[in-house]
Amino acid sequence: MSNLLQQIDEACAFIRSKAAIEAKIGIVLGSGLGNLANEIQATAAISYNDIPHFPPATVEGHSGKLIIGTLKGKQVIAMAGRFHYYEGHSMQAVTFPIRVMKALGVETLLLSNAAGGMNQAFAVGDLMIITDHINLQPEHPLRGKNDNTLGPRFPDMSEPYAKSLIQAAQKIAADNNIFVHNGVYVGVQGPTFETRAEYKFMHIIGGDAVGMSTVPEVIVAIHGGMKVFAMSVITDIGIREEENVITHEEVLEAANAAEPKLTLIFSELIQQL
Repeated sequence: MSNLLQQIDEACAFIRSKAAIEAKIGIVLGSGLGNLANEIQATAAISYNDIPHFPPATVEGHSGKLIIGTLKGKQVIAMAGRFHYYEGHSMQAVTFPIRVMKALGVETLLLSNAAGGMNQAFAVGDLMIITDHINLQPEHPLRGKNDNTLGPRFPDMSEPYAKSLIQAAQKIAADNNIFVHNGVYVGVQGPTFETRAEYKFMHIIGGDAVGMSTVPEVIVAIHGGMKVFAMSVITDIGIREEENVITHEEVLEAANAAEPKLTLIFSELIQQL
């Protein structure tokens, strides 16, 4: 047994000792987007600090708990807070919870994030359904020897975000008069916000929004055979006036304001799964 497999088994055993788990749906909640966790009828809320081999969450706006329970009548496992490469974690550590979710039986993964808008049609507080991504992070979560029990050496990434889930979310948004964009998410290392030239570059190469998370988690989810859906809250605009400076506090404020709409879409989508 590889060291990674052993770590996954130990984390799963600990989590199962705290709650009975039959969840097929996993959720990852990003900066300022943790209140969906309050909608879950929780049977257990486990601090990341207590789970074997989970690194601690260090980012403001991330509570750092694994929540197990039901939402809209469906059993779910939710990460209230995620890990980032810029915190100093390895990519294996960043994506370890996704491996654990898969081992616990999760088949569909829903992710949210706060992102900077690069499309001039976007405004602060808008929602974007991620239809594809561009990976500009300097490390890859699948680098190294591949364990075929976790997934194939060369996973296909032609449809990282499931078209069926995208279409379902679009209908939910339309039925509830929620305006959503579709777009390409660019994943970068951080932790600095981007320069104006970087925003322009990433828009030229095809990006609509940029953030410091999500892409490694999606890669590992696809590697493990999961279906994936993801949404961004546009918390700042990269194509912006010269005097406009972005702060993390403003990002959290914009995310909190948009959160009820994202929560509704996620909740209704989960109900349909």
